[in-house]
Amino acid sequence: WTYIFVFRGTPVYTQLVFWGLFTVIVPKIVVGVPFGPELWSFSTRDLLTAFWAAVIGLGLNEGAYLAEIIRSGLNSVDKGQTEASKALGMGNGTILRRIIVPQAMRVIVPPLGNETIGMLKTTSLVIAVPYAGELYGRATDISNALFQPVPLLLVAATWYLVITSVLMVGQHYLERYFGRG
Repeated sequence: WTYIFVFRGTPVYTQLVFWGLFTVIVPKIVVGVPFGPELWSFSTRDLLTAFWAAVIGLGLNEGAYLAEIIRSGLNSVDKGQTEASKALGMGNGTILRRIIVPQAMRVIVPPLGNETIGMLKTTSLVIAVPYAGELYGRATDISNALFQPVPLLLVAATWYLVITSVLMVGQHYLERYFGRG
């Protein structure tokens, strides 16, 4: 509950800035005896690159939303389904895999697809880390070099539109597959 509360309640940009500054906040991790010798230590800058800070920031944020989507999908299946399955002698794993999850997918897939598309567009905020390898960051770098921001923003918007269109088509087919009953 606390994880979901914190990551859904704070802005993504703030979370990305935090993970981008993590190596400044915690420059070194040390394992050893308190007030004694160090047994093992490493610099967080060696381990947490800008790419991994962005992945962690976006992953933790999206994980909170996805947990709620999956919880609501599983709760949408009537409890009578579980009772009937147990009456037939099915085990808990089989009930979940063959009865509950297929029915829950009809409720899970639409918001899951929307969150996936939303997360793709949220990658434009990764500039806060700073990680320049994503689409919006690269378009900004090129537009700054050419002194033409509008054409490069249109290029970035077009690429985001193409990628989200592919995801929307995939979502449509998943919804059709799981919505057939």
